[in-house]
Amino acid sequence: MFRYYLSLGLRSLRRNPILTGLMVLTLSVGIAASMSTLTVLHVMSGDPIPHKSDRLFVPQFNYGELRGYDPNEDLDQQVAYTEARNLLDSGFGVRRVAVYGMNGALRTQDPDFQAIVGNGLAASRDFFAMFEVPFLHGGVWSEADEQNAADVVVLSRKMAERLFGKTDAVGERVRMGENFYKVVGVLDDWQPLPKYYRLINGNGGAFYGEEEYIEPFATAVRHEEGNSGSNNCTGKGPDPGWQGWLDSDCTWIQFWFETESASDRQALTEYLGAYIDEQKQLGRFERPSRIAVSNVMEWMQLLNVVGDDSRISTWLAFGFLLVCLVNTVGLLLAKFTARAGEIGVRRALGASRGEIFAQYLIEAAVIGLVGGVVGLLLAFGGLALIAKQSNAMSMVASMDWEMLLLTIVLAVVASILAGLLPTWRACQVLPAMQLKSQ
Repeated sequence: MFRYYLSLGLRSLRRNPILTGLMVLTLSVGIAASMSTLTVLHVMSGDPIPHKSDRLFVPQFNYGELRGYDPNEDLDQQVAYTEARNLLDSGFGVRRVAVYGMNGALRTQDPDFQAIVGNGLAASRDFFAMFEVPFLHGGVWSEADEQNAADVVVLSRKMAERLFGKTDAVGERVRMGENFYKVVGVLDDWQPLPKYYRLINGNGGAFYGEEEYIEPFATAVRHEEGNSGSNNCTGKGPDPGWQGWLDSDCTWIQFWFETESASDRQALTEYLGAYIDEQKQLGRFERPSRIAVSNVMEWMQLLNVVGDDSRISTWLAFGFLLVCLVNTVGLLLAKFTARAGEIGVRRALGASRGEIFAQYLIEAAVIGLVGGVVGLLLAFGGLALIAKQSNAMSMVASMDWEMLLLTIVLAVVASILAGLLPTWRACQVLPAMQLKSQ
C-alpha cells in the first residue's frame, strides 16, 4: 500500500499545480534559510579532532604582581617562556607542545628570487604528531635537530610550490633573514576548522589562513624571532634585551598537553599545582594559586570561537521555518478540503480512517521531499552568498554529506508535521454527507 499511496502523492502534485507550487516554495525557502545558517554553525562549532579532543589540554596560570590583583580577573591564556621551557622538559603526558606565531620573508638561494612573505609557526617537535599534521614529502625534524636548535624548516605545500615548483623540496635550502634553513618536510593540505591549535592571533583568524612554514621552537628562540601575535605583560615589565624578555613573566606562547586518556585531567591539574608551588618558592607567581585546564571544546568555548550572533541567526532562521510551516498547514488544509468529495467516495467504498490518514500523510511527505530538494538547491545558493562575505566565511560556508542528508530529512519531517492537522481533518469527512451533496 505504501507504494500505491506514494504514487497517488506524486500524481497529486500535478492536480493543483499552483497550490502545490506555493507549498513547495514556502517549505523550500524555510528549509534553505534554516539549513544555510545551521551549516555555518555546524562547521564553526564542530569538534576539529573528535577522537582525541577530550585529552588535549591547555593550561592557564595566574601571572602578575599581587599589587592591584583582582580575584575575578581572567587567567592568562598563554604562558611565559619559563613555563614553556619547563613544561616541555617535564615529561608529563604523552606529548607537550609550545607554539607561537611568526612572520618571515622566504627566498631561495637564487639571488634574483623575489622574497615571499609568509605566515609561520615556531613549534616544538610534538606539534605534528599531537595535531596529526599530514606530510606530502619528508617529515618532521629529528630529536637531535630539536635539541641543537638546528636551522631546519617544514614548508606548506603551497609555499613549497611557490619557492621550488611542484618538485620534492626536501633537502632544498630556504633563506630567512641572514640564515639558511634546510627543508626537511613539506605538508600536505591541512586546514582544520576551526584552527583550534592556535586560536589566539592565528594567521587569518580561527577559520581562515594556513601555516606556510614551521620551524623548531628552540631555533626561533635562538634567532630571537619575536611573536607576531598577542604579548601580555602585567606588573613589572621585562628587562632590556631578548634575554630579559625570555626571563620575564610576559605571556606570549601557547602550550598544549596530550595525555593518555581524558581521566588524566586531574593528574595534570595536580602536577601543575605542584609546579606552581615550586615556582612560588623561587619568588615567582605572587598571586594566589589559580590553575585552569581546558580541553579542545572547552578552549574553543572559552575563547568564544562561535559568537552569539551565529547562534541567534540560526534560531531566527528556524523561527522563519516555523512561520513557513504554519503557512504550509493552511495550504494543505485548502488542498485536502477541496478533495472532500473524493474522500467521501473512498470512505463509502470501504476505506478506513487509518487508510485515509496514511494516504494523505504520505502525500504531505512527498511535498516535503520535493520541497527539500528545492530547498537544498536554494541552500547552496545561500551558502554561496555567505561565502562571498569574507575569506573566513568562505571556509565555513560549505555543506558536507551529513548536513545534506539532514536537509532532506528535515524537509520531510517538517512537511509530515505540517500535514498532521490537515490529514486529521480529512479523516473526519463523513461519507453520507459528501454523497448526498454530489
